[in-house]
Amino acid sequence: MLNPFLCDRLKASLPALTALVLTMSLLPLSITVAHAAGAADTPIKVGIDLSTTGPAAAIGITSKNAMLMWPATLAGRPAQYIILDDASDPGAAVRNVRKFVSEDKVDVVVGPNTTPSAMAALDAAAESGTPMITLVGTSQVVEPQQGKRIWAFKMAQNDAAMADAVTRYMANHNVKTVGFIGFADGYGESWLQQFSKFAELRHISIVATERFNRTDTSVTGQTLKLIEAHPDAILIAGAGTPAVLPQRALVERGYRGPIYQTHGIATPEFIRLGGKDVEGTVFPTQPVVVAHDLPADHPVKQAALDFVTRYEARYGAGSVTQFAGDAGGVYPLLNTAAIRALKTAQPGTPEFRAALRASLEQTQNLAVPNGIVNMSPQDHVGLDQRASVMGIIKDGKFHYLSQ
Repeated sequence: MLNPFLCDRLKASLPALTALVLTMSLLPLSITVAHAAGAADTPIKVGIDLSTTGPAAAIGITSKNAMLMWPATLAGRPAQYIILDDASDPGAAVRNVRKFVSEDKVDVVVGPNTTPSAMAALDAAAESGTPMITLVGTSQVVEPQQGKRIWAFKMAQNDAAMADAVTRYMANHNVKTVGFIGFADGYGESWLQQFSKFAELRHISIVATERFNRTDTSVTGQTLKLIEAHPDAILIAGAGTPAVLPQRALVERGYRGPIYQTHGIATPEFIRLGGKDVEGTVFPTQPVVVAHDLPADHPVKQAALDFVTRYEARYGAGSVTQFAGDAGGVYPLLNTAAIRALKTAQPGTPEFRAALRASLEQTQNLAVPNGIVNMSPQDHVGLDQRASVMGIIKDGKFHYLSQ
């Protein structure tokens, strides 16, 4: 028989003991519930590398502006956007991407936005198994679809499609001979390769070929050689404000023939810096640049106009660029791909990165500001000729130009 004193003590302690046992029995359940809730709230991390300073700043800044308009969620999950500047330096771009994949553990990389940087960053993305959505025009980043390139995707139209458009326009306007001057890097090389192919197809001869660097301050020698070749027209394969230099040199030295540029010039800064020297420039571009002038039946007009309206409401009239449009298109592409990827894996894991890569390849009939995207395992761009139009600089603005 128990001591009456001990019985009284046990009765007094019973509520506390019961509470302790109940708490301990619920503890594992509480941890499990918290873990499940945390999984649902795990952010999708996006590492963004852009050239917002240096020679390509005019391109990178407008891309960044568009990204600052992205929603705070992706596929219903919190989104964490980490933006770094590579100062237009491929070495810095590689360091940024390696930081994204090794330290920040991002699920996807967006950028770089210059060809040399994108090509240099391929290894870091592929080694870590992280999909990389670049913002460059050069098809070399994604072609051929094998090896490290299977991790790379691209928002901008290919150089080949743009070369097709510009040579078709040249042929329709009796251009038989062309002088070529382009960047002495992957962008210029890709353009020369693609332009040569379509020029031959349309019986256009390249009578002079010159190169220049993005950081050059003079191209006198190159422009004199071009003029001496007496071409019907000259094509400048550059991007951003550095593309003004050879055009100004040609005009100052008396060249009066038509001057063509590539889709890399479509920024307000190019027009502001070039002034009267770039008036009349003809160039291939993407729909968002000339959205207001597009024919009413153009299949991308509505998506392009919607983006232009939102972008210019925030940054001012005439501020939109092709590069802003490319960046604006990344979000719907990534959002729809993430929705599919979440069905099989969770953010922050190798499985999710692989699922996201596979899901990007499944994108079909997605309207973005610069085209209609239909990707596949063989095509990591997914844009057709609906993403290629001709433009002209007239009265200090970009305008649509029919063939």
